[in-house]
Amino acid sequence: MNIHEYQGKEIFAKYGIPVHDQAVVTTPDAARQAAERMGTTVVVKAQVLVGGRGKAGGVKLANTPEEAEARARDILGLTIKGIPVQKVMITPASEILQEFYVSITVNRTTKDLVLMMSKAGGVDIEDLAVNRPEEIIKFPIHPTDGIDTPALERALTDVFGKPDLVNQAKDVVAKLYQAFMDLDCSLVEINPYALVPADDGEKLVALDAKVNFDDNALFKHADVEAIRSPEELSADETAAKAAGLSFVSMDGYIGCMVNGAGLAMATMDIIKLYGGDPANFLDVGGSSNPEKVVNALKIITGNPKVRAILINIFGGITRCDDIATGILEALKQIDLKLPMVIRLIGTNDEEGRAILKGAGLDSFESLGDAVERVVAAAKG
Repeated sequence: MNIHEYQGKEIFAKYGIPVHDQAVVTTPDAARQAAERMGTTVVVKAQVLVGGRGKAGGVKLANTPEEAEARARDILGLTIKGIPVQKVMITPASEILQEFYVSITVNRTTKDLVLMMSKAGGVDIEDLAVNRPEEIIKFPIHPTDGIDTPALERALTDVFGKPDLVNQAKDVVAKLYQAFMDLDCSLVEINPYALVPADDGEKLVALDAKVNFDDNALFKHADVEAIRSPEELSADETAAKAAGLSFVSMDGYIGCMVNGAGLAMATMDIIKLYGGDPANFLDVGGSSNPEKVVNALKIITGNPKVRAILINIFGGITRCDDIATGILEALKQIDLKLPMVIRLIGTNDEEGRAILKGAGLDSFESLGDAVERVVAAAKG
């Protein structure tokens, strides 16, 4: 689960991480009022759950409240990567002396956490990792033992240099780690973590915030689930979530209904291998519940890009005859005009194929044959 920048900053503020004042507004007039209250040059930033806001015109400076109103009006009229901008954040502009990067995420290879830091903040960290990987320092954090403070101080010195900045960064890293663990995050990121002038010298401030949460832990965090943005999920994903289906929208044209996440991913790979393009990931799970098949087919057929449907069932706990019954029930409720290819193998597969054959539907045992057929059908 992802959240907006302003929500991430609110979390940072709760943990004592330095952030600037902010106001989130939905109208140009409210943007002007926020700028008047702040009494300084402000930044007007689109709040959408996609990257590239600046390149799309979604981040603008405003020197006066009137300019803030005009910039907000322009940005609120934008659609960035398919998402209409419905709110903007107003925050004081900063005189940035240097931009750093700091994040904590999961290292799935070593099964621990990794703190990533760089002097080259403010840029796309993915590009930096490819083109200048030597500029990223990676520091391991054991998820139960916590931070090795002496080793962290040495790593921070390599990035921040000055003892005062090292101390500020050390405090923020500890708070980021605490937030990460408390909220079951998958990523906490500050970019840029900016060095700005202060009354007593210089200070480091989080000028942006990115916080992602582990979906599997959200049942423990009702307060986090409550701030989920509707724009994070497509209409199909929202419907699938309500139906208890694991579903991810994609850009292709072959609708997929599969039981088991691993088999679903393998099925998408094989579709690509045969020259097709999957429209979705959909795992109906391990239960033999015909209603899930009905819901899954309704969601798939609701996508106008879908030209053909592949149902790939490997029966274990899931019984192929129950899937077949669900398919026939779905066809009673849906006027299906798309070609549908069915592959059944495993528990009660002969019974399932017999049910389908009795209704005039063919099914395959070979996945390769099924995928070849559905790709050909999708391409007409």
